Amino acid sequence: MAALDEPLKKILGGTTAKVLAEHLGLQTVGDLLHHYPRRYAERGELTRLADLPLDEHVTVVAQVADSRVLKFNGGRGQRLEVTLTDGSGRLRLVFFGKGIHKPHKDLLPGRRAMFAGKVSVFNHKLQLAHPEYELLDGDADSGADAVDAFARQLLPIYPACQQMASWKIAKAVDAVLPSAQDAVDPLPGALREGRALVPLTEALLKIHRPESKADIAAARDRLKWDEAFVLQVALARRRLAETQLPAVARRVAEGGILDAFDAKLPFTLTDGQQKVSREIFDDLAAEHPMHRLLQGEVGSGKAQPLDALVLTPRGFRPMGEMAVGTEVVVPSGELAVVDGVFPQGEREVWRLVLSDGSAVECDDEHLWIVGSRETGERVLTTRELRGDLLGPDGLPKWSIAAATPVDLDAGGDRPLDPYLVGQRLAGGGGPADRLPEAYRHAPLKDRLAVVQGLMDTGGGPAGAAAVYRAAPGPLAGDLTWLVRSLGGSARPVPVRDGTCDVFVTLPAGFPPFRARSGGDGAPTEGEPGVRRAVQAIEPLGRKPVQCISVAHPSHAYVTDHFTVTHNTMVALRAMLGVVDTGGQAAMLAPTEVLAQQHHRSITEMMGELAEGGMLGGAERGTKVVLLTGSMGAAARRQALLDLVTGEAGIVVGTHALIEDKVQFHDLGLVVVDEQHRFGVEQRDALRGKGNSQREKQTPHLLVMTATPIPRTVAMTVFGDLETSVLDQLPAGRSPIASHVVPAKDKPHFLARAWERVREEVAAGHQGYVVCPRIGDEEEAPKAKKGAGAKAAAAKESSPEDAAEKRPPLAVLDIAEQLRAGPLAGLRVAVLHGRMAPDDKDDVMRSFAAGELDVLVATTVIEVGVNVPNATAMVIMDADRFGVSQLHQLRGRVGRGTAPGLCLLVSEMPEASPARARLAAVASTLDGFELSRIDLEQRREGDVLGQAQSGARSSLRMLAVIDDEDVIAAAREEATALVTADPELTGYPELRTALSALLDEEREQYLDKG
Repeated sequence: MAALDEPLKKILGGTTAKVLAEHLGLQTVGDLLHHYPRRYAERGELTRLADLPLDEHVTVVAQVADSRVLKFNGGRGQRLEVTLTDGSGRLRLVFFGKGIHKPHKDLLPGRRAMFAGKVSVFNHKLQLAHPEYELLDGDADSGADAVDAFARQLLPIYPACQQMASWKIAKAVDAVLPSAQDAVDPLPGALREGRALVPLTEALLKIHRPESKADIAAARDRLKWDEAFVLQVALARRRLAETQLPAVARRVAEGGILDAFDAKLPFTLTDGQQKVSREIFDDLAAEHPMHRLLQGEVGSGKAQPLDALVLTPRGFRPMGEMAVGTEVVVPSGELAVVDGVFPQGEREVWRLVLSDGSAVECDDEHLWIVGSRETGERVLTTRELRGDLLGPDGLPKWSIAAATPVDLDAGGDRPLDPYLVGQRLAGGGGPADRLPEAYRHAPLKDRLAVVQGLMDTGGGPAGAAAVYRAAPGPLAGDLTWLVRSLGGSARPVPVRDGTCDVFVTLPAGFPPFRARSGGDGAPTEGEPGVRRAVQAIEPLGRKPVQCISVAHPSHAYVTDHFTVTHNTMVALRAMLGVVDTGGQAAMLAPTEVLAQQHHRSITEMMGELAEGGMLGGAERGTKVVLLTGSMGAAARRQALLDLVTGEAGIVVGTHALIEDKVQFHDLGLVVVDEQHRFGVEQRDALRGKGNSQREKQTPHLLVMTATPIPRTVAMTVFGDLETSVLDQLPAGRSPIASHVVPAKDKPHFLARAWERVREEVAAGHQGYVVCPRIGDEEEAPKAKKGAGAKAAAAKESSPEDAAEKRPPLAVLDIAEQLRAGPLAGLRVAVLHGRMAPDDKDDVMRSFAAGELDVLVATTVIEVGVNVPNATAMVIMDADRFGVSQLHQLRGRVGRGTAPGLCLLVSEMPEASPARARLAAVASTLDGFELSRIDLEQRREGDVLGQAQSGARSSLRMLAVIDDEDVIAAAREEATALVTADPELTGYPELRTALSALLDEEREQYLDKG
C-alpha cells in the first residue's frame, strides 16, 4: 500500500481517526496532507478580531485583556466573561456553570492563547461561548508543549470542526508529514520547470509548515496547478474520448419537417439564434456525439408576462387569459385570432419605459417594431434595443410605432351622449369617479367624444399639446387610456393630493379641443399616430411568461398602452433536424409541470406537423408524445409503443424516460432542460438508450440552462462542455436603488427607512414590507432532553443565547407594530400564504387599485405581482433570504414610471458573511454577477457534482472565480498533452495522481457530463 493511501487509524489511533473521518471526511494520510491550512496567524502580530465571520467556526490567536466572574438569577448562577484584544477589535468569551473553573485559572490578563469556537453576537458584540483554547505562553504549566509545537513564526489555522480544533489537526498533520516524501508528483518535469513550480513534496511541507510568506505563496501556486491540471487532463481525455465514440451524423435534410416548421415561423431568427443554431447543426453533422451546453434564455419562445395586456375587441385582457381562438387587435386595426399559446415558465423580464411614461414588459428576445430617423422602421429584440438605446447626442434613438385606432365594444349600454359624459366628469366628478366601462371600450368616435368633453371642460393649452389640470387619479388613468387608444400620447404628471396633470397630444387629423361642432370626430384617413421614444429598458427579475401566435400576415399584435409588438417563438429546431434524419429526440425535464409545459408548447408550435400519422396531420409530420410517472396505464403503453416503433419522433418526459422498459427505435438527440436539476448518472442513463435498435451509437447531447447558476458557472469556466450562450449581461444602469439598513448597529437608519416609506406614500405611491414568517405558527418545540450539561447550562442561563436565536420576524407582528408606530395613519394590510384564496384576492385587488398604502407580506409576492404604483420595499431580516430570492423580491418595485427603492434590513454585524451577501445584492441588479458572488461565497464544492455522486470535492486550493487564469493555462497544457499521448503512457505519475484525485467512479462521472 502506498504511504499516502495508509488509513489514518494506523498512525493516529482510532479515536482521532474517527473524528477526522466523520466530521472532516479525511480517511487516509493523503487526505490529511491535502487538508490545507485556511490561513496563518503570525506570532509577531495578533489576529484581526474585527474581521471574524458570524456563525462560523473559527480559530483566533489573541491576548486576554480582562477576566471576571458575574452572578445572575439571584446569585444562583455564575458565568465567566473573558475579553480578548488584538488591537483591531475585542472579542468576548463566555463560560457558564461548572465550566468556568479551569478557564478562570488559565485565562489571566496578559495571557496569549489560541481559541476555537463558533462566533455569535450579543448586544452588538462578537462572542464565543465555551470555546476550546490552547495557551501559547510558557507561564502556564499546560502551555509548555504548545510553545514548543507552535514555535514557528507562522501558525497554520486549519478548517476545523467543533469536535476537532485547529491545533489538534496541526498535531495530526505533524504525525503524517514525513509521508509527504512519498507523494507522487503528477506534473511533467517540462511543465513544472517552464512554470517555475516547486516539486510536490516541497509544496506539501511548505503549505503545512511555512517559514515565510514566500513559502506559502510558492506552495499555493504549485498546489493550485496540481488541482487544475489533473482535472483538465481528465476533461481533455473526456473530450477526446467523445470524438472517438460512434454517433450517427445528423445532417440537415432539405424539404423536411424543419423546413416546413421554419416556413410557419412568423419571424426571422435573430443573429444570436442563427449563430447558436449553426453551432448546434455543425455538431450534429459530425460522426461523434455533440456535447454542448446552451446557456441563456433557451425555452421555446419570446414572451411577455402573464399580467401583460393584449388588446382585444373588448379592451385589454391579460396575456395569461389568451387562448387559441381569442380575437386580438393587430397594428393595422384589423382583428385576428390567436392560433397558438405557448407557456414559457419563468424568465428574466424587462420593462420598456416610453417617453409618455407608459411601460411595457417582455423578455429579452421579444421583437418590437421601432423606427429612427437614420434607419427608418425596423424589427429589433429587447436585447438589441438595450445595446443600442441612445444616439450620439445622448437622446433616445428609437421610437415605438403607433397602432391604428380601432373600434372597441365592451357590450354595455351607452345611454348618455359620450361628449356630455366627458363634460360631467370634468365639471363635477368626485375623486373616485371613473369613466364607465361601456364608454371606455366604445367605438372610436365615442371615445374621441369623451376625450373632447373632458378637455373642453377641464383642459387647456400647453404648448403644442393640451393639458388637463389636477385630474383625480382614477380619472387621470381613464383619460390617459382613452388618448393612447386614439393613437395619441398622454403623459400623467403627479402634482398633489393624488391628482395628476395629464399632458395630451392627439395624432394629426384630429380636431382641436373646443366645444364640439358636428362631425363624427374620426381622424383623417392615413394620418400617422404619435410615436413614443424608448427612454429606458429596466430589468425586473423573473416572472411567469408566455407567447402567442397570431393568425395574421403581420404576425403582430397590440400590447400594453397600445404598443405594437411582434409575436414570436424560438423552436427547438435541433430536435426537428434530427427527426428529419430518421432519428428521435428526447427532452428530459426536471418536473412533470415543466414536461407538460414543454410538450404543450412544442405541439402547439408545430400544429399539424406534430400530428404525424393522425387524421388531419401533415404528410411530413411526426408524433410528439409525453411520458411522465403519473400517466395512466393505457396512455403510458401507447407512448412506449410509439417510441420503440419510431412512430414518435419527439418525446418529452421526466425521470420516467430513464426507466429500463423505455426503449427507442433510434435515439439521436438528448436535450436536458435545467441541467443542474439532474444527476449525471440520470442523464447518462438516457444517453445509453442510443443503441436500442442498431449498433451502439451515442446520442448527441444538448444540455440547457435558462439562468446562470453557480455550478453552471463553474462548469463553464472549466470548459468540460462546448458552450453556446444566448444571453448578455443586463444594462449597467440601476432603476432600483438598494441599500442595507443595519438595524442593530444604527437604529436611526431603520427609523429613516419607515420615514422613506411614508414619503413614498405621500407622493402617491405604495410600498411592501416583506417578512420571512407569518407569525401564527404554534410555539417552537421545547429543547430535547439529554443535551449536554454545558449546552443546557448555556441555554438556561444565557439570555443572550435566547435573544440571538430568536425566530425570524413575522408578518402579523410587524404589521401590528407598524400600524401602531412608524406607519400609523396609513392603510396597512397583510398578505400571506395561509389566508383564504378569496381574502388574498381581495387584498391584492385593493392594493392594485390604490386602496391600500402598505402591504406587509411573506414571499407570496415574489412572483406574479405587478403593481406599477408600488415604489418602496422594506425586507425585514433580509439576511434570512437567499441571493436569488432577494433579487426576485426586489423586482416587485420600480415597475411603473417612478424609480424603485429596496431597503434590506438586517441585525447582523457588519463583519458577518450575511451582511457581505446583502451588500453584494445591493450593489448590482445583474443576475449573472450575483451568481458569481454566490459562487465566491459558497465556493465550488459542487463543481464535480459530489452532492449527487456522494463524493467529496477534490478542489481544496483552487478557487474557480479567482483562478480563471490558472485554469485556462492548465486547460491549454492538458489539451496539448492528451492530444499527443491520450493514454498518458509517458506520464505514469500523472496516471497515478489522476486515479487518486479522480477515482474511477468520479472520472466516469465527469465523462458522463
